[in-house]
Amino acid sequence: MSPFISEIIGTATLVVLGDGVVANVILSKTKGYSGGLIAITVGWSMAVFVGVFISAAASGAHLNPAVTIGLAYAGKFDWSNVPLYIAAQFIGAMLGAFLVWLAYKQHFDETEDPNLKLGVFCTAPAKRNSMFNFITEFIGTFVFMFAVLSLTKSSTSLGSLNALPVALVVLAIGLSLGGPTGYAINPARDLGPRIMHALLPIKNKRDSDWKYSWIPVIAPITGALLAALLYGLVL
Repeated sequence: MSPFISEIIGTATLVVLGDGVVANVILSKTKGYSGGLIAITVGWSMAVFVGVFISAAASGAHLNPAVTIGLAYAGKFDWSNVPLYIAAQFIGAMLGAFLVWLAYKQHFDETEDPNLKLGVFCTAPAKRNSMFNFITEFIGTFVFMFAVLSLTKSSTSLGSLNALPVALVVLAIGLSLGGPTGYAINPARDLGPRIMHALLPIKNKRDSDWKYSWIPVIAPITGALLAALLYGLVL
């Protein structure tokens, strides 16, 4: 499997399981309705686990433009491959979002609140303040990227379980920092599905909140870059 296809499949898996758990918890008349933040956070961490172990062998399982850019800045990835990886990640994220919509089509139709429908696809702040929303996403991605860089230094091989530490980092970030913004920490995970929300024929949907959309793109990238910079200086 080529790295390009691997990143598409891995990111699609990440989003179909991650956005899928959100759909299961917040859309009307699902089996998981009202499961709460813990269910969503655990579901997203397991989505990362599955996406990473599926794609790790072929592409290194970036699944996130911020990670790709951060690894390149840290000298652990060739800059010439960055556009290819990011393109694959966005294609995968959009594909994953489409599959979630298809799986939950009846429940999208049953759900009256258009904000909940949007919430399946992308993040939104609990309290809207661009500066603090940006800071929250920046901090979350900084922690994630610093942890990823630290994991790349480890020589321990656990087979498929090598994906588990990354999933646990995502779980910790979601539980500890997920409250203010929903912890996108991944531009493709947020913007790709947001684009699909705009394109799909969703019954009684609202606008795709483009005014907020730049924050879960720019904040993760800058957070990852600072993590890569400090990692290089300190370690």
